[in-house]
Amino acid sequence: MQERRQFSRILFSTDAHIIFQENEYPCTLLDISLHGALVSKCDVLNDQIENDAILRFILPDSEIEIKMETTICHIEANHIGLKCKHIDIDSITYLKRLIELNLADDELLHRELAMLIHDSQK
Repeated sequence: MQERRQFSRILFSTDAHIIFQENEYPCTLLDISLHGALVSKCDVLNDQIENDAILRFILPDSEIEIKMETTICHIEANHIGLKCKHIDIDSITYLKRLIELNLADDELLHRELAMLIHDSQK
């Protein structure tokens, strides 16, 4: 199968929450990119593909919260794929730094940021 992913994912496991239809459900963040995230499956979200949800998590050993408005893209046996629709400037700044520290490739990160900006202007 051909890799279609345009944004580098980093493995990053931490407690998170999905806010869906004004209710908040605990989950575990499994990996994240500038364009979305993979979280552990939450049974409440079965059959909710293409619905909107908010992902939020706090960076370990800090009080920094990253909050991302998402669309549920796919639901598998053990995880849920989320696509980022909107992220505030503070969250994207911290997320960029998190990815930068884990990616160890500044050029790749800057290319991905440029693609993200280009995609949001369409």
